[in-house]
Amino acid sequence: MKMDLLKLTALELGRKIKAGEVTVREAVRAVIEQAKEVEPTINSYVTLDEEVAYAQADEIQKKIDAGELTGPLAGVPVAIKDNMCIEGQLTTCSSKILSGFKPTYTAQAVENLKNAGAVILGKTNMDEFAMGSTTETSYYGPTKNPHNTAHVPGGSSGGSCAAVAACECYYALGSDTGGSIRQPSSFCGVVGLKPTYGTVSRYGLVAYGSSLDQIGPVAKDVADCAAILEVIASHDEKDSTSIERDDCDFTEALVEDVKGLRIGIPRDYMGEGLDPEVNQAVMQAAKVLEEKGAVVEAFDLGLVKYAIPAYYTIAAAEASSNLERFDGVKYGYRTKEYEGLHNMYKKTRSEGFGAEVKRRIMLGSFVLSSGYYDAYYLKALRTKALIKREFDRVFEKYDLILGPAAPTTAPELGKSLDDPMKMYLGDIYTISVNLAGLPGMSIPVGKDSKGLPVGMQLIGNVFDEKTLIRTAYTYECATKKVHEVPAQIGRTTEKEVQ
Repeated sequence: MKMDLLKLTALELGRKIKAGEVTVREAVRAVIEQAKEVEPTINSYVTLDEEVAYAQADEIQKKIDAGELTGPLAGVPVAIKDNMCIEGQLTTCSSKILSGFKPTYTAQAVENLKNAGAVILGKTNMDEFAMGSTTETSYYGPTKNPHNTAHVPGGSSGGSCAAVAACECYYALGSDTGGSIRQPSSFCGVVGLKPTYGTVSRYGLVAYGSSLDQIGPVAKDVADCAAILEVIASHDEKDSTSIERDDCDFTEALVEDVKGLRIGIPRDYMGEGLDPEVNQAVMQAAKVLEEKGAVVEAFDLGLVKYAIPAYYTIAAAEASSNLERFDGVKYGYRTKEYEGLHNMYKKTRSEGFGAEVKRRIMLGSFVLSSGYYDAYYLKALRTKALIKREFDRVFEKYDLILGPAAPTTAPELGKSLDDPMKMYLGDIYTISVNLAGLPGMSIPVGKDSKGLPVGMQLIGNVFDEKTLIRTAYTYECATKKVHEVPAQIGRTTEKEVQ
């Protein structure tokens, strides 16, 4: 029987498993065979645990057959970004300093997926400690964009987004500190959602910038994202920033209706520095929503130019504090030859951390140091508060903000790391969302002349993911957009799945 399982969305597969048309083992085999075929080129995974995945598949199948697991994602294989702990499974944050580290506990978001019957395939590649926008700073080598392997997939959740785009899993979890789910989703032509800060527990997520980090779903379409977020969102006493919400029925927002919705497009986002082809695709998508009854207009969003310096000051400061625990004493990498404790610290960190991580640790230590704390760090915190106030003002008038997810489509491999400032400016449209704790979503809206995907970003008010989901779903229905398997990858999916 010829059945192209790989092109199904997570919810479509879940329905087929529940109906007995497909077994969990068949679904797992399909993605593992696909991964084995494309991984030498794409490099989405750090670890792919075949044996554990098949064992989970058989166990979950029994529970589905017994009626114990009835959720829409039961039996559906998922990939997890390599900065989320899973008990007994390698968790490295794609860094040499955590080589060999196997946690003794599991991240709460992953635990929620397991309870819903998800099959964990393995851990996806990422920029080292989530510091980067291209997935090129990984100790395990760069991930390639499935649409064109000469280009980056974006970052830092590039492995998760490339794995979904290349049909190596049905959906994935990523983390977003300054756009790390939305930007690579845009580059890889998939849907990525960064929830309101505090909606998903950060317990078990290896911290980069604690006041900015948030776990979110990456999937083939909007409906999948809504269903995944419904599962992973939960209040968690183990995370002091976790929020108790009673409106987490996100799939209820899968309604084709934007009549009367007020959408604002920031002029600051659509001007200098934006690729004309990206501009055209995003404005065309805005027109689709307007034709569906939304009220779309341009407005001025102040303080945008201050977002990048404020973000990198705060994120680097928090990173320098969070990463001091990696010293070679308790776990992970330790230098082979050293003289005394301080020399061991110094050599371990010099050898264990990559260049970008070292740069941000040094920057963070500098802005927190005596004499510079007030001048830089406190000023950045005040700027963060002003940016939040500016968004509050905007949301008094508009229901959501629409714009590009990134100023260009995916750059070529090797072009970004030479110019860190250019790489940092690539986050210009996404980082304000993290500074203000807002929900943001990237959905594919077309391709440029090179065939690289373009993503549109939707930004909502705090706790208003449902408006984002409803708007994105309406656009998807209006354009009949379905996940497009990259041409190069598509050839491998045509094979018979035994």
